[in-house]
Amino acid sequence: MYPVPTECPVCHDDLLITRLVCRNCGTALEGRFTMGRLAQLTPDQLHFVEVFLRCEGKITRVQEELGLSYPTVRSRLEEVIRALGYEVGRDQADLEERRREVLERLARKEISAEEALHLLQEEA
Repeated sequence: MYPVPTECPVCHDDLLITRLVCRNCGTALEGRFTMGRLAQLTPDQLHFVEVFLRCEGKITRVQEELGLSYPTVRSRLEEVIRALGYEVGRDQADLEERRREVLERLARKEISAEEALHLLQEEA
C-alpha cells in the first residue's frame, strides 16, 4: 500500500476525499471527507511524532533515539505543534523541564559546567 497523498501535485492545495470503499464487502460512501490534522504533517514530521510517542514524550529518550540535541528535538516538536494548528506555549512547567534536562546532561557528564551554565542562562 502507498500512503494517501494529501496535496495536489499541480497546484499544491489540499486534496479532498470524496469516496470511501469497504475492502471487505465493497460498500461505498460518497461525500466530502477530511483526513484530520495528522494528515497535514510531512513524512518527516510524522516520523518524529511516532518516535516521540514511542518514547512516551520523554525528550531525553527522543534525543537518544534520533541522535539530536535537546534544542533540535524541542524545535521539531514545536514545528509539529504549529503544523497541527496549535500555538506553542512556554509555561513554567516547560521551563522547569528544560532546566532539568540540562542538569541531567551535566550529571551524566555529557556537557561541561560552563555549557550547562550557558544553557541555563539562555532559558532564563
